[in-house]
Amino acid sequence: MDSYDDRGVGDGSGSGGPGVDPGSDQPLRATPPAEFAGAPAPVRSGIAGLSLPYQIATAIALSVIGMITCTHLAMVFLHVAPSNTLTKQHGKAVDDWVYPEFEQNWKLFAPNPLQQNVAVHVRAEIAGPDGRRTTGWMSLSVEDSRGIRGNLLPSHIHQNQLRRAWDFYLNSHDVQNRPNGLRGNLSERYIRRIVMLRLGEHDYGGTVERIQVRSEVRSVSAPPWSTEKISTKPNYRVLPWWTVTPADLPENTKEAVK
Repeated sequence: MDSYDDRGVGDGSGSGGPGVDPGSDQPLRATPPAEFAGAPAPVRSGIAGLSLPYQIATAIALSVIGMITCTHLAMVFLHVAPSNTLTKQHGKAVDDWVYPEFEQNWKLFAPNPLQQNVAVHVRAEIAGPDGRRTTGWMSLSVEDSRGIRGNLLPSHIHQNQLRRAWDFYLNSHDVQNRPNGLRGNLSERYIRRIVMLRLGEHDYGGTVERIQVRSEVRSVSAPPWSTEKISTKPNYRVLPWWTVTPADLPENTKEAVK
C-alpha cells in the first residue's frame, strides 16, 4: 500500500498539492477573480480627499474659527456673569467685544435679592361739611401685607399691583418727578387710579379732592452674625399733590357722581 507521500510525488502528471508548483519549490500565489482585477482604488472624501496644501489651509481655517468661537463664548459668559475678578480687570475689553452687536439683556444667574423694604404711602385732602382737612399718611403696602399674611392663596393684586405700579413710575420719571416720555404720563395715571381705588375702601366723611403719594425706603438690617454696619434710617421720596379728576375714579364711583 502506497503512503501519502508516495502518491503525491511518484505521479509524473500529478500535482504537488494545492498552492504548490510541481516544478518549483515556491508556493503558487492566488490569482484574483477577473471582475476585481481592474477595480479602482477607493475614493477619499472630506479633508482627506484634498491635496496636502489644501489640507493645511483647511486645518488652519478651522483652527482660527474655533479660536474665535471660544473667545466669543468666553466674552459673552463674562458679560452675563456676576461681577468677579476677571470682569473687574478686563471689563472694558469685554464691553468692547460685546457692544453693540452682541449686547445681552439677561444675566447668567438670578439677580441679587432686594436689600431694601419699599413702602408706598398716601394722604388725601378731604372736602367735608366742616371744610377741608388733610388726612395722615396711610401705608398702602401695609394693607397689602395684611392681605398676604396667613393667606394660602394671596391675590395677585395684593402681591404685585402696587409694587409694579411704583416701579413703573420710578422707571419712567426722573428724580424731579418729571415724566421722561409717554410712559411717564401713563404710569402717573396708573398710580392715581390705584390710590383712589384703595381710598374708596375707607370712609373719610367727605370727598377726596387731592392726593399725595410718597415712598419710604429702608435698608434691610444685617443679620446678627454679620459685622456689616447698615443704616436702617428711612428715606422718603414725596410726590407733588395731584388734583383728583373723574379719570382717576373707579367706574362705579363715576356712575354715582353722574
